[in-house]
Amino acid sequence: PGSEQDFVVNVGDRIEFDLDSYQVSPEAYPRVDAQAQWLARYPGVSVRIEGNADERGTREYNLALGARRANAVKEYLVSQGVSTGRVETVSYGKERPICTESNEGCWAQNRRGVTIVTGGANS
Repeated sequence: PGSEQDFVVNVGDRIEFDLDSYQVSPEAYPRVDAQAQWLARYPGVSVRIEGNADERGTREYNLALGARRANAVKEYLVSQGVSTGRVETVSYGKERPICTESNEGCWAQNRRGVTIVTGGANS
């Protein structure tokens, strides 16, 4: 028995997206595959995919893009055998940047989907 923090999805909880894209890139496949394998090992765990965008574009556009990014990660996980009921999605658009400088390096970090464990980790 461990604490819930022992079960953070640390197999690569974040994937990045290209500008104006919500396609899971081939470079991200190994990371999402690792998440799917981890979830297969812990079938009681549920997760939330958080979709994010960089600062460019309107709030509404980025909320919609973040939602499409989160759903793309969810669809990929489901295609790898994860039950759809275990994965919820949310979009934060451009509201939660992890880097705040206005340059491509920062923008690339902010165009992301993040997998967060939301329940079942200690069952």
